[in-house]
Amino acid sequence: MPLIRVLHPGFQTTIQDLGRFGFAHLGISASGAADALSLRVGNLLVGNKEAESALEMTLLGAELDFEERCVIAITGSDFGPKLNGQALPSWQSLEVPAGGHLQLGPTRNGSRCYLCIAGGFDIPLTLGSRSTHLLTGLGGLDGRSLKRGDVLRTRSSASKSFQPRSLDTYFLMGFNSKEKQIHVTEGLQSGYFSDKVTEMFYSSPYTVSEDSNRMGLRLLGPRIEHSHEVEIVTEGAPVGAVQIPQNGEPIILFVEHQTTGGYPKIANVITADLHLVGQLRPRDLVRFQKVSFAEALPRYHEQERFVQSVRNLAL
Repeated sequence: MPLIRVLHPGFQTTIQDLGRFGFAHLGISASGAADALSLRVGNLLVGNKEAESALEMTLLGAELDFEERCVIAITGSDFGPKLNGQALPSWQSLEVPAGGHLQLGPTRNGSRCYLCIAGGFDIPLTLGSRSTHLLTGLGGLDGRSLKRGDVLRTRSSASKSFQPRSLDTYFLMGFNSKEKQIHVTEGLQSGYFSDKVTEMFYSSPYTVSEDSNRMGLRLLGPRIEHSHEVEIVTEGAPVGAVQIPQNGEPIILFVEHQTTGGYPKIANVITADLHLVGQLRPRDLVRFQKVSFAEALPRYHEQERFVQSVRNLAL
């Protein structure tokens, strides 16, 4: 199968798919792509199933040599991809010839981009997924980020009857805006906070801290004071929960989050906006807008209609 050599791994490049589910009781969160929407679309563009493995690059992209012909798509934020020195378009499938040299630089807007390749990567399944869980060292390539000299293989060769697929329009996902708006529903312990504090939380901008990663995003801004005890009986913690620890600085639990926690949760990011969280980078400004479950559902359906339109490209 086609072989790819890693000349430079970038800042943090990992193998990701849509994650491993059903192991929270063992303390293992799902992991998977931080921006699952971009991964799903990229896989569909190259003719894969949506959940196929891909490369997730963070802040600074990788430099790769392709020893055989491959079909790829690059989605997510703009890392200025170049093939043999020539600029490449994103959000469409294209051929990389044998001997092709692919280089991705620093991000120009969001936080992460995805390199999807026809056939996916030849990586063993770990608990039903190829995703890298950095916190525990599970999955992916030895449970770690890529490093210089790594060799990757695909699980099948690209079809010789390749037909390029591209999107007339795609989700810009607010990458270029100076301030991101994230929709949330009320958290399980929203009643632990006074009306005044709750209003401040929803009306104030927060800055993404440098101390953020795939486990969680720490936010800097007005401190959130509790009107009850700070700690609660430990309970399950969902992805996207906005928990408030003792210091009053919100934390968005993300794809490698701990599966239980004892801090009250003031809000929870809606499913349709989780990909936006995956594209937040340090020093980004973010605001939260509360919506009801009834309001959140149409946003999810709208996103799924977009994905269906990409599926239709292959028909």
